[in-house]
Amino acid sequence: MHKEHLRSADDVVAWARHARVLTPADGQWLVGRIEHDRPVAGELLRRAQDLREVIYAIGTEIARGKRPPAESIDSLARVHADCVARARLVPYGAGFVWAWDPKEAPIETILGPVTLSALTLLTQADLSRVKQCQGDHCGWLFFDTTKNKSRRWCEMEVCGNRAKQRRHQSRKAGARPLSPPAGRGLG
Repeated sequence: MHKEHLRSADDVVAWARHARVLTPADGQWLVGRIEHDRPVAGELLRRAQDLREVIYAIGTEIARGKRPPAESIDSLARVHADCVARARLVPYGAGFVWAWDPKEAPIETILGPVTLSALTLLTQADLSRVKQCQGDHCGWLFFDTTKNKSRRWCEMEVCGNRAKQRRHQSRKAGARPLSPPAGRGLG
């Protein structure tokens, strides 16, 4: 059973700020917007959760070495098309990037960069590096950047350490004698 981390539109904005999907100024503006516009807040939460589930369905199949469901790929493409329809190309460095104005497209300002990132991964990355965490009760997806593609956990500090502690406890429990040593009675 996974804990739901996106329980409100505020959670979505907080995640987007943490993931640097939003600039601090855009994040602050969106916090104010969703406080005063509950329909937008509700739609942001619903659409963010839906997009997360679509990306997760795609990623878990890829991590298993299988082809993702066509309906999930189509859904991701539709969300991306909706987001790009509300974006504009702006100069950035020597090229251009997609940009969204949170005042005109508050939901797409968050979902647009997420769909773009997912599609970039699907079209330009080595998909054999998409993995699913082997930690108990985790299942998060991650991109394995190790040289030999051997990473097993989303975060070594969390899931990796838990697995190592479990193995250590199991070995320790397995090393205990089942009966008292010879020559020593119970009483």
